Amino acid sequence: MLKTSSPPGLGYLGTEPPRPFSRPKLPKFLVATGRKYRSWRARGPRLGCWQPRSTLALPRTAIQQACIPAVNFHTHLGRWLSPDGSWMETDVPRLIAMMDATNVAALVNLDGRWGKELEENLDRYDRAYPGRFFTFCHVDWRLLERPNGPELLVKSLEQSLATGARGLKVWKDLGLQVRHKGQLILPDHPGLRPLWEAAGAHKVPVLVHVADPLAFFMPRDRYNERIEELSRRPQVAARNGGGVQGFYRLLGSFENVLANNPGTTFVAAHGLHAENLSFVSNMLERYSNLHIDIAWAHLQLGRQPRAARELFLRYPDRILFGTDVFPLRHAILPIYFRFLETLDECFPYTDEPVPPSGRWDIYGLGLPRHVLAQAYRSNAFRLLAVHE
Repeated sequence: MLKTSSPPGLGYLGTEPPRPFSRPKLPKFLVATGRKYRSWRARGPRLGCWQPRSTLALPRTAIQQACIPAVNFHTHLGRWLSPDGSWMETDVPRLIAMMDATNVAALVNLDGRWGKELEENLDRYDRAYPGRFFTFCHVDWRLLERPNGPELLVKSLEQSLATGARGLKVWKDLGLQVRHKGQLILPDHPGLRPLWEAAGAHKVPVLVHVADPLAFFMPRDRYNERIEELSRRPQVAARNGGGVQGFYRLLGSFENVLANNPGTTFVAAHGLHAENLSFVSNMLERYSNLHIDIAWAHLQLGRQPRAARELFLRYPDRILFGTDVFPLRHAILPIYFRFLETLDECFPYTDEPVPPSGRWDIYGLGLPRHVLAQAYRSNAFRLLAVHE
């Protein structure tokens, strides 16, 4: 058998060539440590700290005032939502100055409550600055525990109206938390029918926060678009039991109220179900006693601008401007004006560095002036029975 030898410098001939990118063998623990280190070096910022800045070059319309003297139909100026029981607005002259600077003619204060607290709200706002504030009352749902609960609710409403309240505010605890004899009370509970009828008889609007956003009723998982907000507020997910089925049960209950009380004017807060404008349009079409406000719903409406604009154009006499930002910040108002009045594209729905309710931008609706006049002002004054 012939023996062959490799030429000088080609010592690898006759043996298996080395693998490409071969590395010397290292202990497994060193390999694992190296991988972890590379992963640590390559990691990005945590989502909670992420503040992306758009690279789009787009025109920006600066609007500091509403084009029509506006009525903000959804504000909180009282004490009951304040964490320490203090007034939500600590400096009323400063608030008036903000209103004047932004062409906001009046605010609807939804924090009147009842009794002494209502009197204090009226003294601080409505009576001190006539025509600039319109305070709504609440009723105490605990009255339902008494044998004549429905009658007491009506009496409470009538006393508040006689005191100076301009409407009734129904918070989301009705349908989510209020119970009678252990049973959850929904808006169409028979014991509430006299209350809705009394509001209609006195021709005052009832502003109802029907439910939280749909995402709050969905699983808190990787598919939920508001997972950051729910992670910051775990009590929300715990409160909204019943899941998606519970959400639509609340909407169905509210629809029963609309159908059973055609003589009562209702305003659904936050666009009612702003994630589904086909549903909202159908409800407005079927129930002439239904209105909606856009308070903190611009973040949903503004990411479906064509559908939202069509809704405004189709029902210009049924939509009300509102913010639901408390304490009210000067910087938030121009964002609403820009949303309603311009065709600007892809801009933040808030002045906060990290958007609190979802990481998306919104688009302007560019509404005609006659529609803006109704949404900003005339619809509100009609419901409040204010004659200009």
